Amino acid sequence: MKGDRLKDNLPKFSGSFVQGPTANRFVYIDIGTYAGQSDTTWSRRLKIPLTGITWKDVDTLTHDSMLQTSVPGTGKDGGPYCATVKPFEGWHLNH
Repeated sequence: MKGDRLKDNLPKFSGSFVQGPTANRFVYIDIGTYAGQSDTTWSRRLKIPLTGITWKDVDTLTHDSMLQTSVPGTGKDGGPYCATVKPFEGWHLNH
């Protein structure tokens, strides 16, 4: 996480798992062959937005808490959910 609290309204996420333009960062959850499974017919990715995480959220975190979100597990075709999570309910603090 990067950013200047005096200049940036929101934290800026970076790292080997973070993708996308600065204002719309996200992470992928790999499913099936993308996750290294060889005994599956699924090859999918689930795009999880990092939008909406504020400096206040970051400041509230402690060593025994985390930011958490929930995403659907099953897609309309009955297989693993894939693509961008919509609607995205956002992140919340879990103690």
